[in-house]
Amino acid sequence: MRLRTKILGAVLSIVAVAVIGTLIAMRYDAPCKAAAPQPSGTPTMKAVLRRCYGPADVISIEDVAKPTVGDGDVLVKVRAVSINALDAHVLHGDPYVVMRFAGGIGSPRSPSLGVDFAGTVEAVGKNVTAFKPGDEVFGGKGGNFGAFAEYVKLNAAFAAIAPKPANVTFAQAAAVPVAAVTALQALRDSGQLRAGQKVLVNGASGGVGTFAVEIAKALGAEVTGVCSTRNVEMVREIGADHVVDYTREDFTRSGERYDLIVDVAGSRSLAEYQRVLKPDGIYVGAGGSSVRGRWLGPLWPMLKSFAYAPFVSARTQTFFASLNKDDLRFVAELMDEGKVKPVIDRTYESSEIRDAFRYFDEGHARGKIVVTFDEPGTPANSDTAG
Repeated sequence: MRLRTKILGAVLSIVAVAVIGTLIAMRYDAPCKAAAPQPSGTPTMKAVLRRCYGPADVISIEDVAKPTVGDGDVLVKVRAVSINALDAHVLHGDPYVVMRFAGGIGSPRSPSLGVDFAGTVEAVGKNVTAFKPGDEVFGGKGGNFGAFAEYVKLNAAFAAIAPKPANVTFAQAAAVPVAAVTALQALRDSGQLRAGQKVLVNGASGGVGTFAVEIAKALGAEVTGVCSTRNVEMVREIGADHVVDYTREDFTRSGERYDLIVDVAGSRSLAEYQRVLKPDGIYVGAGGSSVRGRWLGPLWPMLKSFAYAPFVSARTQTFFASLNKDDLRFVAELMDEGKVKPVIDRTYESSEIRDAFRYFDEGHARGKIVVTFDEPGTPANSDTAG
């Protein structure tokens, strides 16, 4: 028995040391790496990179090799990009439990940044028939990211890329991919939204929230948006039937009942949400934009929902959006019909991208923050951009 106890104690000690070592390693931020020089004669482009984890100060704009086009590829000249919470997490390397394992412990495996983009097709591979040079497109760059650059290369068959509607600018189109597809999938897929139902969007003034309000209205719902005082009029203008100022009213004690709650803010408990859900209502956790913290961050409200779900009667859905071309085309149709119009808070030039991230990190943006990669005389946010 003593030997067994000693062995168990030794095993537990090893496990404890391993866990502590892993936690320390996940918190470690290595110094920024120096950029490798490009071989002489290599065609280059400007790209927004970060070679270490940290605040916006670690961002650099460097000359990197311009992508070469394969047989199935599309090369897009980027005109505008937008910042999402995902981009900030990739920059900072948090929450640790996800971003360090996925992106690299100590320092990022890839220095690239950015998902959302809009621009003009520069070239296509010989097997590509869906696009041609000159087409105006928008989409999302998955994998190792890299949309924050002068050019972005995508596989035409699998990438999330779609034609840009003629009635929106490049800046507006760049604001769409991650946020709008997240809102659409939260409402239509996880929330099983049907026309005539009552929907509450908590966090209605941010990137995902503004699209959730507009898309829910386009799908025929009666929409209530929850936001702060400064955003009440804006949320009403984009189509919300009712707007609740959470600084003055507790919507969980309003007596209203909803068929669907889309929770972008992550600011209330599942038990509180259940008070305003109909008996067959659905709660969808679509992030936790109001939740900070370097270990779990916006994952915390999702984990709480999983933990509380067996003890409440509400149907709960927590998901991560999957960016794809079909949903991009669906949102493009809504924009073309005038049912969805991206809300842009501020627009920055590419040389100001550090300031754009700093503003995003303040957590008060209304709608999206856009960064333009303009050519002289062709502003991406002008009415003539499309």
